[in-house]
Amino acid sequence: MTIQDVFNSNLARAGRALVGISTWHIANETGIKRKDIRKFERGIIDLPEDQKEAIQAVLIDHGALFLPDSQAGGYGVRLKYSQQKSKQLDRWEGEGGQPAEDNT
Repeated sequence: MTIQDVFNSNLARAGRALVGISTWHIANETGIKRKDIRKFERGIIDLPEDQKEAIQAVLIDHGALFLPDSQAGGYGVRLKYSQQKSKQLDRWEGEGGQPAEDNT
């Protein structure tokens, strides 16, 4: 069995729940209609690859890590950072100062 990247409606919904962002936020970041994101997450419609990649990129930017399907285990999603690291990042972001672009 080879490693295969998977991104589907279930992973999109789970990833969004894990990182705690709304469909409104994803719509604002990607330009995809909120109703289309919701229909995709429910499995009602399929989206073009570029739109799925845009949704996945937003989720990754907010801390989701998508796991490939492999012999080591099935595909899935988890948080990119441990709970301790997430708390540390939240504390750093809340310290004040001028906000700037970052890659976390």
